[in-house]
Amino acid sequence: MSVRTVQLVLHYDGSAFSGWQIQPQRRTVQGELERVLAELCGERIVAQGAGRTDAGVHARGQAVGVRVPLRWQAQGLRRAVNALLPDDVWVAAAHEMRPEFHARHSASSRRYRYAIGTDDGARSPFRRRWEWFVSRPVDVDVLDELSRMTLGTHHFHAFAVRGTAPADDDHACHVTLARWERGDARLAFHVEANRFLHHMVRFLVGTMVDIASGRRPAGDFERLLTSPTNDEVSAPAPAHALTLEAVSYPAALYIA
Repeated sequence: MSVRTVQLVLHYDGSAFSGWQIQPQRRTVQGELERVLAELCGERIVAQGAGRTDAGVHARGQAVGVRVPLRWQAQGLRRAVNALLPDDVWVAAAHEMRPEFHARHSASSRRYRYAIGTDDGARSPFRRRWEWFVSRPVDVDVLDELSRMTLGTHHFHAFAVRGTAPADDDHACHVTLARWERGDARLAFHVEANRFLHHMVRFLVGTMVDIASGRRPAGDFERLLTSPTNDEVSAPAPAHALTLEAVSYPAALYIA
C-alpha cells in the first residue's frame, strides 16, 4: 500500500497524561493519537514522537511522524484528527515530509521552556498548573551566569537519570541556547540543544535555582558539568512547569 509521510505538530496539556509514550492501563498522548489515527485509517498507525515527554510535561511543539494511506493529505488529516482528539491535545500544524523523515532521528534541535513564579500570585490556580512556585529569593544574575556556562558541548552525566541512556553513550549534548527571561515576578529558562537526556532540563533548573537561592555554592555548577556521575546533582525541578516548545528539522525534509 502506498503511504504518505506526515509530520504532525502537537500542543498538549500534560497535566492529565502519564507522559507521551504508550503505557498499559495509563492515559498517554501517543495512546490518544494512535487511537484516533486507527479510527480514521482502519488500522494501527504508529505515531513516532520527537521525544518522550514525562508525566505532567506540556508541549507546544511536539513533532510526530506518521505514515498514513495516500488518500490522506496533510491538512485533511489535521482537520480529521482534531475533530476526534480530546480537548487537551490539538494538532497545530501538519506538513507532508519526504519518506526518509523520522521524527526523532531527523531532528536537528529541540527547544524547551521552564517557567518559575517568584511572587505569591504563583499560587493562583491560573498559574500554579504551569509554573513552579519558588518562595525563596533567587539571584537572577547568578542564573544568567549559570546559563552562560551551559552553552556549548558538555558531557551531561550529572544532569541525567542514571541508566536511561545506553552504557556506551557519552551523554554529550551541544547547547545552542540557554537564557533566563525575566518579567513581572516570573522567570523562564529557554534552552535549545541537539539532544536532551532524561530529566536533563529539570536537573539543570533545579540545580541553578538551588545555587541562585544560596542553597549550594556557585562553584558546584562548573564541577557538575564535568562530573562522570549524577551523585551530587540537585533534585529535578517539578515536571508541570516544563514545556517542549519546538523541534527543528532540515528544510530538505519538507515537501512544499
